[in-house]
Amino acid sequence: MTKANLNNILGAGRISMARRDELVKGIVASSASIDLTGHLLQLVIQEDDTDLWQSSWVFDNVMRKDLSLLLPHITIFCNRLGSLKSESVIRPMAHICELLTIQYFVKENPKYRQQLTVAHLEQIAEACFDWLIGEHKVASKVFAMTSLFYLGSSFDWIRPELKSVIEQQLHQGSAGFKSRGKKTIKLLTDLGY
Repeated sequence: MTKANLNNILGAGRISMARRDELVKGIVASSASIDLTGHLLQLVIQEDDTDLWQSSWVFDNVMRKDLSLLLPHITIFCNRLGSLKSESVIRPMAHICELLTIQYFVKENPKYRQQLTVAHLEQIAEACFDWLIGEHKVASKVFAMTSLFYLGSSFDWIRPELKSVIEQQLHQGSAGFKSRGKKTIKLLTDLGY
């Protein structure tokens, strides 16, 4: 897999799930997987200004297979979170934030603990609050909610604020939002918030 191959496939229009899976395998298995991941991240950033979503879809699935490929590009990733506009890009990026916080806080993975700085975690927290509070789709809000819960382990102010925001939105949320919101409120209450 090369950058040119990747550009050609993603630029050719809608891709099937089977083709997406082939791309993901090709990127992860490539000897240039780190470079291809960085290139794919740049395509996602460019895609944010369009109605396209193929790059975001592939990027999310690459991260599901090997999240560590993001670590060399973590500063670029975190720097762009706050400026994203397209729901087609925000949803996968919110999911990747959730994956990162799970590695950092739940699994306490040393690779992630070494690479993610306090500044990165703050950028993730800020973007997640924006997605949770703003007019965004349920999946983005749910991923943000989970990330913020875990980020509250490092930032004392997050959990009380998170509980307040969820309580304010719970009555108007969808079934998925209400389900995750109630579970998160119970976890927060159990922790004394």
